[in-house]
Amino acid sequence: MPVYLPPISRRRFLKRSLAASALMLAGGCATPKSTADGEGWALLSDIHIAADANLIHGNVNMTRNLRLVTEEVVARPEPVSGVLISGDLAYKSGEVADYAAVLGLLRPMREHGLPIHLALGNHDQREHFWTTLPDDKSTLVNPPARQTAIVRTRHANWFVLDSLMVTGASPGILGGVQRAWLARALDQNTDKPALIVVHHNPALPGAMGSPLERSAQSMGILRPLDSLLGAAASLEDTTELLEILRPRRHVKAWFFGHTHRWGVTHDESGLCLVNFPPVAYLFDEGRPNGWVHAMLKPGGARLELRCLDHAHKDHGQVVNLVWRA
Repeated sequence: MPVYLPPISRRRFLKRSLAASALMLAGGCATPKSTADGEGWALLSDIHIAADANLIHGNVNMTRNLRLVTEEVVARPEPVSGVLISGDLAYKSGEVADYAAVLGLLRPMREHGLPIHLALGNHDQREHFWTTLPDDKSTLVNPPARQTAIVRTRHANWFVLDSLMVTGASPGILGGVQRAWLARALDQNTDKPALIVVHHNPALPGAMGSPLERSAQSMGILRPLDSLLGAAASLEDTTELLEILRPRRHVKAWFFGHTHRWGVTHDESGLCLVNFPPVAYLFDEGRPNGWVHAMLKPGGARLELRCLDHAHKDHGQVVNLVWRA
């Protein structure tokens, strides 16, 4: 199913040919470009695009925000290998016209030569999304009726999952079939760190006090887990997913959106938990919205928060993740 939007630059034919030759059974695309120092990714979440480009929600014009992020990603001086958007692509109920608007707004990044990988959130509608992208079905269905992919990179493999349960309902779920697929896929891909991308946040109470947490807390970006990861609207099968992730030590991080908050922490097993800020509106006044530039490196990743408001106190904050042993 269409989790991958290929570049549409002048080199599109070559890039698509390379991507097609590298597709694996589990999905994904060709290994992206990287440098000796690492591999950069633009990580976005909760863009909430409406067909009406003038629509404002929470004093925010969502179309304007995505345009600003797109301009900054394209202008980024370091090489960006690709873009990953972790769900809630559509404004509210995932209308076909919303996804048509999403495609139009993402076009400048694709014309810049960037591949874009998409996950779905609770404000998306799976069938409407698939209907809108009939020409970009670049991965196979694994498992049926869900949208999953493995994106293989030089320093890690992204595992993009589908937690959409019911459009418009806050909680999410992966389900037994998708979890079984993930367990098999992880066991078949142990050569690199595995990074999990799910729209919904894990339901985990308590704070762990790890070195990463203390570092993040000193910069003001860490929230205690009980306030960062609310249970009511989170991933319903968190426990079952963690039973898959925790013992597989090559799984290093769970990246998610949904809460419209920026935060970084660890769970009790040392698994990194990274909460993306929203591109769109905020739930809590004063928090940052924007995107994250992630530089994947051997042994970890460097995350830089890029606030839409460059005057925000958190703009440019950096967290260096060190993968668990």
